[in-house]
Amino acid sequence: MTGAVRVRRASAADAAVVAPLFDAYRGFYERPSDLPLAERFVRERLERGESVVFLAEDGAGAALGFAQLYPSFSSVSARPIWVLNDLFVTRAARGGGVGHALLEACRRHGVETGAARLELQTLAGNRGARRLYESLGWVCQNEGTRFYTLDLG
Repeated sequence: MTGAVRVRRASAADAAVVAPLFDAYRGFYERPSDLPLAERFVRERLERGESVVFLAEDGAGAALGFAQLYPSFSSVSARPIWVLNDLFVTRAARGGGVGHALLEACRRHGVETGAARLELQTLAGNRGARRLYESLGWVCQNEGTRFYTLDLG
């Protein structure tokens, strides 16, 4: 890693830079590599304003990681919330403050947009991520919560 970490909000023009990170993130969850799919997906989200992506770079401009937030709402608080759906840091950059910087950018974005909270979920076995989240004040709401989905095809 060269120099300090810089985090900036990505635009659709950055899709080709974010795509390899997104593809590696999907690989972590045992999805096959598909760089064209990754680039298309990221580009569409950004072009349509369906997500906010923060990109971490080193002093030389090399991509180190990204975070992707999706908008949602809390009916109970009658306010917006942001779902931190994706967070990924390259193996070489892990432990260097990149995840912390990305999460801080997400937190600031939530505050700036008047959100009630940020939400995320992670695998129980992802101890490194859990330590990072908890060190920054994220609170696990219920260790026993079950997450349900209905597959629509």
